[in-house]
Amino acid sequence: MDVLLHAGEAIGRPDLIALGTGTYALRFESMKVLSARAALQHLIDEGRLRPGDTVIDSSSGIYAQALALACHELEIRCRIIGSTTIDPVQRAQLELLGVDLEQMPATDSLRQDQDRRVARIRAILDAEPGVHWMRQYHDAVHDHGYRPVGCAVAEALTSRGHDRVQLVAAVGSGVSSFAVRQEISRVLPCDLVGVQPFGSVTFGSDHVDDPDMLIAGIGSSIPFGNVRHAAYDVVHWVSYDVARSGAVDLLRRHAVFAGLSSGAVHAVARSERPSYAGAQVLIVPDTGHRYADVVHARHRDVRPLEEHAPCTVGELAELALPWSRMEWRGRAAPRQASYDRG
Repeated sequence: MDVLLHAGEAIGRPDLIALGTGTYALRFESMKVLSARAALQHLIDEGRLRPGDTVIDSSSGIYAQALALACHELEIRCRIIGSTTIDPVQRAQLELLGVDLEQMPATDSLRQDQDRRVARIRAILDAEPGVHWMRQYHDAVHDHGYRPVGCAVAEALTSRGHDRVQLVAAVGSGVSSFAVRQEISRVLPCDLVGVQPFGSVTFGSDHVDDPDMLIAGIGSSIPFGNVRHAAYDVVHWVSYDVARSGAVDLLRRHAVFAGLSSGAVHAVARSERPSYAGAQVLIVPDTGHRYADVVHARHRDVRPLEEHAPCTVGELAELALPWSRMEWRGRAAPRQASYDRG
């Protein structure tokens, strides 16, 4: 048995779980721990950060915990401007890990929540220029933590005789799906299927509103520099209802307790499976505790996943609830999702 030097190592370490013939879940307890730790270590190695310095970032929950764990291990002070979606359990963990947490007031608007968080960070940086902004959405330093994961997945699949891979992942900040796919592609051909909520600018669904959308972590109301749009072959947009059915089915069918983004990914993977002959890998980014009350505890009210199916569209103007699918095939970012690095 390995002796780990910090709890973050255990929380960030993924498992590859077989879900059936040729389908696997790359399951994390909290996936962004890898990217946060690798990013911090890289900045320390470059001399841009030293123990005792302060970093800041915005988060809807998962990245906040990841950065808090990495800062705790590497003796860096951590400030988080948190989304309205951070719940009391997450808040208590962050406070006990020493995080200076400032949570935005409640709002029904994802755009307003994200805009306020970014504005608040900019105000803090103007007043305290010594604070380092981690910029999880825009700084490619966050790729580093996922590269070894992609290598390990490719090695495991090759050893089981697979000759090509379809990676199915929620897009979010764009880091994990891109970096894992990039490393797998060095060994095996790898198709990338991205999963988005409606209402997100990232792949141009901001004109379609999903009033029940609770999966803010996989979409965005602002452009993200770390989303490399040309890397995606297919994109699915799923509603809250589809994601909820997927989360319940994932637990019932495969005993994997995971959240709404994982439910969305599971739904998409099952819809893609019949037409794909290679191995499938689903990125399952966290556990389901965050949504246990509103999703899993109400499973009797959730429609069976088999009752949902995607509608294939050819243009973004055709996107519609509850589920749309589009052959993306390396298209550039939509105008509203273009990020100006200048």
